[in-house]
Amino acid sequence: MAVKFHDYYKTLGIERGASPEQVQAAYRKLARTWHPDVNKSPDAEKKFKEITEAYEVLKDPEKRKRYDTLGANWQAGDEFRPPPGWEGFSTGRRSGGPSFQFKGFDGNESFDFFSGGFSDFFETLFGGGGGFGMGGGSAAGARRDGVHPRGGADRSGPGGSPRGTRSAPEPDPEAEVAMSLEEAYQGGRRTLALTIDEPGPGGTLQRRQKNYEVTIPPGIADGKRLRLAGEGGLRGNGTTADLYLRIRINPHPRFRINGADLEADLFVTPWEAALGSRVAARLPDGSATVTVPAGSQTGKRLRLKGKGLRADGGARGDLYLVITIRVPETLSDREQKLFEELAEASDYDPRR
Repeated sequence: MAVKFHDYYKTLGIERGASPEQVQAAYRKLARTWHPDVNKSPDAEKKFKEITEAYEVLKDPEKRKRYDTLGANWQAGDEFRPPPGWEGFSTGRRSGGPSFQFKGFDGNESFDFFSGGFSDFFETLFGGGGGFGMGGGSAAGARRDGVHPRGGADRSGPGGSPRGTRSAPEPDPEAEVAMSLEEAYQGGRRTLALTIDEPGPGGTLQRRQKNYEVTIPPGIADGKRLRLAGEGGLRGNGTTADLYLRIRINPHPRFRINGADLEADLFVTPWEAALGSRVAARLPDGSATVTVPAGSQTGKRLRLKGKGLRADGGARGDLYLVITIRVPETLSDREQKLFEELAEASDYDPRR
């Protein structure tokens, strides 16, 4: 199936040789502009998804290397088919194995974590599942005729171990679940729809969907795992596996994640920084009024204790607001006169 080629470098407005820092900076700038919470234009959501998809590839060294092997001959919008050597990659949704859907905390919006909102081009290159990935064992049950879902005959002896050898226990399956920072910060209950393979009559595999209510602990950090006991399907030896959900928090246009701590820019005027002031600051779950000390400089960090995500010990990390002084781009006549008077009256020289 031919799909349209996506020029991820053009999407982020960077050169092909851009450094990881330049990739991240370009994404943050565009995300702040096009995030649907900020930009209310009709195409904002579509544009934000394109930006996020490009960042998802170019921030990952392995994905970027695979993408770069296509060379610079493809142009955005051209018909694209995988070149020789790319056989075996999916051109759509993976077949077999489990798939997941989450409903939002309000029960209305549904998120399909097999597709993750990524384009057909992304799925052609990387097999789909941008927001969801399986690791470890299979959540599909073993077939009664001795053929496992992954293919190949079952050479197990009594007790499920290969004849004459002792095999390591089959690992529990793991899935990645992507969510917004706000969802991770606030927590809540979400509906998880899991489609798994189970043995049916005659040893054939049958796919069926099971629904679960999953509790997301408030403040869960990126990379943490949730365990669903006994929900990982059957192992090859007939025992029931657990299912682990690994949380992945999507990049945010305003907040940056550093372990359990969060960081965000706090924009202030020159007079607010010089004189000191109380200003409103956005939090992941609302807003707060913070005190900017007199004489604050760009880069000064204000700490809001316990306003981050949860560390390993269970306590929340902190939120750091990084002061950035902004000056007006245009001045009224009155502002122009006041700044001129200040320039004449002050002997402050920041370069001295």
